[in-house]
Parts: sequence; C-alpha cells; structure tokens
Amino acid sequence: MNLDSLPPDLRAAVDAAQSKLAFGVTVLDLRELRTFTGYFLICSAASSAQTHAIAEEIEARLEAMGTRVTHREGARAGQWVLLDYGGFIVHIFHEQSRQFFDLERLWRHALRIEVPDDRPRHAAS
Repeated sequence: MNLDSLPPDLRAAVDAAQSKLAFGVTVLDLRELRTFTGYFLICSAASSAQTHAIAEEIEARLEAMGTRVTHREGARAGQWVLLDYGGFIVHIFHEQSRQFFDLERLWRHALRIEVPDDRPRHAAS
C-alpha cells in the first residue's frame, strides 16, 4: 500500500496536514479489520495552535473538494482533534497525547503507511 493507492480525499488530507508542518504522519488501513471506518490518518503537532491550524487546513481543503466533516471532537483543548469523514478519521495529536493514546499500538494489525516528513522537525515548533 502506498499514498497513490489512497482515496483522493484522504490524500488531500495528508497533503493539507503536511502543508501545516504536521509530523509523524501515518495512515492506517483498517479495511481488512472490518471496523467502523476504512482508514485512520494520524499526525502530530508541536503546539495547540498548530493542532488547530492542521485541522482547519484539512477541513478547508476537503470542503473545497465537496467533502464535509461529519463529526469533530477535541478542538477546544488542542491536545487532540478528531475529524470524522465517514470513510476515514483524522487524529491530530499534540505529541504527548499521541504517545498516551498510542493508536498505532492499539491498531497494530492494520496495514500502515508512514509518510516521510517533508520538512525538518524543528520547523514544526
């Protein structure tokens, strides 16, 4: 599995996250596990402000494509934001929250795409 094999709206969400300097971008393919969604997009942010900026950019890009978020959680605290698009769910974590929830371990049986960071990590600070 690679980025080119992902649905266009999910690829756009990955691009949007990277444009706001998200790091640790990972896509989990959950389709074989027959669960409530097809994919998780998981990424990290260095601050609450960056968490919000990533979420806003993803929503704006997908809305421009005609894809609207069906459910949103966690935006107030900024430690974690969830955007549910039905076929995939975006998880944007402040790094400590990502380590705490450890979705990659919980969904370790899913196929995984780890997206290379486009920019040096210090640029996300």
